[in-house]
Amino acid sequence: MVRKKVPEWLNSTMWSTPPPPSSYDDGLLRHSPVTKMKEEAQSVSVAPRLNSAPPPSSTASVPSPSHRPRNGSSISGGSGEYGNSAGPSAEDFSRQAHVSAELSKKVINMKELRSLALQSLPDSPGIRSTVWKLLLGYLPPERSLWSTELKQKRSQYKHYKDELLTSPSEITWKMVRSKGFDNYDLKSESRCMLARSRITDEDHPLSLGKASIWNTYFQDTETIEQIDRDVKRTHPDIPFFSAESSFARSNQESMKNILLVFAKLNQGIRYVQGMNEILAPIFYVFRNDPDEDSSSHAEADAFFCFVELLSGFRDFYCQQLDNSVVGIRSAITRLSQLVRKHDEELWRHLEITTKVNPQFYAFRWITLLLTQEFSFFDCLHIWDALLSDPEGPLESLLGICCAMLVLVRRRLIAGDFTSNMKLLQHYPTTNISHLLYVANKLRSKMLV
Repeated sequence: MVRKKVPEWLNSTMWSTPPPPSSYDDGLLRHSPVTKMKEEAQSVSVAPRLNSAPPPSSTASVPSPSHRPRNGSSISGGSGEYGNSAGPSAEDFSRQAHVSAELSKKVINMKELRSLALQSLPDSPGIRSTVWKLLLGYLPPERSLWSTELKQKRSQYKHYKDELLTSPSEITWKMVRSKGFDNYDLKSESRCMLARSRITDEDHPLSLGKASIWNTYFQDTETIEQIDRDVKRTHPDIPFFSAESSFARSNQESMKNILLVFAKLNQGIRYVQGMNEILAPIFYVFRNDPDEDSSSHAEADAFFCFVELLSGFRDFYCQQLDNSVVGIRSAITRLSQLVRKHDEELWRHLEITTKVNPQFYAFRWITLLLTQEFSFFDCLHIWDALLSDPEGPLESLLGICCAMLVLVRRRLIAGDFTSNMKLLQHYPTTNISHLLYVANKLRSKMLV
């Protein structure tokens, strides 16, 4: 069998990330014996749910022990939407001018806006918040309709919260009042208590009936506790999410509300561990909108955009669909085919020679939309590209995942099972503009 020749364009140095100092790999091997690594990899299963552009600039991203924004911006505050203390570049000003001009039109050209977002949006106050709402279909292209649409959606979310997040005791009292017992036994020992004759089987706390609000409430307890645990450990190094302040606690409560309302409205999926990581970028961007009205309604706006984003991936979170054409295994297979089409030598070395099944690393990449592979602020720029794809985020996501492999191909080709698994499960710091450029380059070659 004649092995497919490696494309000449892949041999260019621009596609490869140089390996780090040898002490990096030595440390990985020292802490990860081959036998242990194979056991861990073989134990990975799809069934457990989520546990876990223009030519590139010559300036590489600066690694940091904390989540560091691009251009040296600070996560704790400062000027700009994301606390950018380094100041925008001339290129940032140019991109900002183009995006602002497009957003100021009476009817926004979505094709043009997608093209601008594909190159990554500038970190300017309010821009990303507005653009993401447009790209996710939350706002219509016609600016004159924004006010009406926002008012309707925010009112709808308030209705969801009133209906789904109200405690059973409050619901019971409302039902009693609605039946004309407003002044019923409001004296002495009877205050705040209902007579047994006033409580139906569905209203009784010990009822196991399907229509019982108390039975539903107790069934939701496990979901509520899981959401609470996950939200509390969302980006512990970013004060916005985890600082001991009333602002951070308020943000956590909003995220819990969004995830719980989603779980109650989507009984087939409910809450899946890791959805908090997907919600975090959306809520962060909307909550940091300098427009006071937009910021104050970040919870409602983030809910609908979260639902819309997840609609393209929801089948990945349904265990019964894992092996179907719309399940997560299908997406991982598509990634494998994409790598084979672009670089058969790399594909063969990974899957045949070293037996690195893409499921071992790509499951987390795809289901969490790369939020665990890069810093939080780099992910915002990656998501600009994901959301800008008119065919849906999955197509761009698979392209970026393929580009991630291409960028480290030399190290992968030289590596064995253990070193390659470590590399792909702890992806090295990379220049995000360069990564997006490579992903676009690969995709354009697919269209030729």
